[in-house]
This record gives sequence, C-alpha cells and structure tokens, in this order.
Amino acid sequence: MDKILKYFPDLTSKQIELFEQLQPLYAEWNAQINVISRKDFSEFYERHVLHSLAIAKFIRFNPGTKVLDVGTGGGFPGIPLAIMYPKVKFHLVDSIGKKIKVVNGVADSLRLLNVKAEKIRAEELKEEYDFVVSRAVTKLPEFVQWVEKNIARKKKMQYQTE
Repeated sequence: MDKILKYFPDLTSKQIELFEQLQPLYAEWNAQINVISRKDFSEFYERHVLHSLAIAKFIRFNPGTKVLDVGTGGGFPGIPLAIMYPKVKFHLVDSIGKKIKVVNGVADSLRLLNVKAEKIRAEELKEEYDFVVSRAVTKLPEFVQWVEKNIARKKKMQYQTE
C-alpha cells in the first residue's frame, strides 16, 4: 500500500480505505477461485494495483466518462481505476464466468456503484465507450479489431493530462 501512496499522495481517506481492503478481499477470493498467481500475491499492490493505476499518472478521466476494461480477469485494471475515479462508469468484461464472479464479489464488497461486470466476449459488445483499457489480453492489432467499433466517435474532451 505504501507504493500506492508514494505515487498517488492525494488520495482521499475513502480511496485509501478501499485500496487497503483490496488485498484481503482478493486473498479471500483467490482461495476459492485462482485469479492471481500465488507467487505474485506477495507483490499484489505493485504488480496488480499500481500497474493498473499507471494510466492515472497520464490521464484523468472526467466525471461521466465511460471506460471499457476488456479481458479484466479478476478486475484489473478496472477495479483500481474505479476506486481512483468514483464518478467514472467502468464496464469490466471477460469471457470467463468465474473471473466475473470474483469481479462482482469485489465490487459488491467495496460498494463500487460505478462498476458493471459482465461475462461477454469483446467482439459481442455493442455499446460505445470513451476509453478502452486492458492488461495483456492479446497482440495490439487483434485487440484493435475487437474494440474499434466500441470507441465513441463523438469528438469531445474526456480527459485531461497532468
């Protein structure tokens, strides 16, 4: 957790509380459904949470922005970003139902009302989003083919850089 605070010192007390709850929640879920490698779990905040938040060092999503997280797995990067941006709408998708079960369990426990998780393949999605994020799902050309139809065409400023 110290590494999160090092890079994001302006977190609210609520955000800090939610980030602190992540590791115990994922430990509990991971004992039932393996979504995080056991050898990586000791580095949970660095390898999963901090990596998920890297985009937040460059882009700040405006309230009301719609973000799609493709191949979310256990909820990365979507869950940490939903904590970071409580007024942004996150749609986390994965084709594996047990992973979505974990995402829903974590989101419900944290009362993240800005998270919708769904078992669906990216190619089947019909909605449009302001941003699409992902972590190591496939090669970029293939990924673009899956999601380019889902990127909103309306040209409006949805983010601001630091």
